[in-house]
Amino acid sequence: MNRIFWASLPLLATSTAVLAAPVYETDAPIAYMTDLSSGAILFEKNADKQIPPASMAKMMTVYVAFDQIKKGKLALDQKVKIQRATWQKWTGQGSTMFLGVNDEPTVKDLLHGIVTLSGNDASVVLAEAVGGTEANFADLMTKTAKRIGMKNSRFGNSTGWPDEGKTLVTARDLGILGARLSNDFPKLYKDFFGLTEFTWGKTNSGEPITQPNRNPLLGKIDGADGLKTGHTEEAGYGFTGSAEQKGRRIISVLAGLDSYGGRSSESVKFMNWGFNAWETKNLFKKGTKVQTAEVQLGNSSSVDLVAPKDLFATLPKGSDGRLSMKVRYNGPIKAPIAAGQQIATLLVSTEDAGTQSMPLVAGDTVEEAGFFDRVWAGLKSLLGLS
Repeated sequence: MNRIFWASLPLLATSTAVLAAPVYETDAPIAYMTDLSSGAILFEKNADKQIPPASMAKMMTVYVAFDQIKKGKLALDQKVKIQRATWQKWTGQGSTMFLGVNDEPTVKDLLHGIVTLSGNDASVVLAEAVGGTEANFADLMTKTAKRIGMKNSRFGNSTGWPDEGKTLVTARDLGILGARLSNDFPKLYKDFFGLTEFTWGKTNSGEPITQPNRNPLLGKIDGADGLKTGHTEEAGYGFTGSAEQKGRRIISVLAGLDSYGGRSSESVKFMNWGFNAWETKNLFKKGTKVQTAEVQLGNSSSVDLVAPKDLFATLPKGSDGRLSMKVRYNGPIKAPIAAGQQIATLLVSTEDAGTQSMPLVAGDTVEEAGFFDRVWAGLKSLLGLS
């Protein structure tokens, strides 16, 4: 029978001095911030309240498309035919890419139209290309959201357009989605997020239509490269932002603000606070052995638990408080185990920044034990031998 194993690690500290967690005040009724380098939650305000996301829902449309591309079910150079009914419904309806009924954009074009221009027309056209209908695609959005840990979100359409409460998210879930977009699809994320403008369509006089990205962080926060604004009368003004500085990525979420200018200024202020009021402490370099775990019925009785990347703790700037660390895993872990497989969690507790959770992976491959080794292991267990 498996049980949870805990292993404490030595305290990391140079003194016992502790700084209080930095305080932040915001007019936004909904706010959330997480530091992906450590998993620390730096701020939360009504983070689990379900809200209409407006165009921030398009982040999930993009995630599903990226996932289809990664699985080989969708190609960036694949051309998509615009259905007349879709064009008639969405031309000039809210944010638009200015798709024409005779246009044949590629999936790549549509993704730029969604990410940079927030085009409702682009979102629906891509949804129909993947799901056959937008309703089918919305079901896929909801299923995908549950799979990646967005526990309190559901989607009724691909755009975030008001739909009488069918589409609802939480700020925490939007934070998870922002993190998964950058972590799960790093190349696609880099290729599509962070563009300052995109050109598609022509005016009546034949001039190309170039529209700017509404991301309020671009050009104002170093390392800003995402993610998505949103606005409807129902939802107010919202923004899920992302920026990376010196290997440290922060995801911020604001929702329910009452003006375009208020969203812009608060987004910049909030992200600056995340980077300036907090700092990271290096815990383990990538590949460092952190602990060992027991293995059941393997060709080895234990396996090293190592850091899959550089691991950090996030602390208030200037803090030199104590860090207590524990390793948790369900064990004994049954073989076979693949090198690099996540099998444990490092939990770092601080007095001023809560508990931060980080993955640990197997340092080596452990194969299943052979027949005689399994018999011998059974006898040792029966006789109480180590």
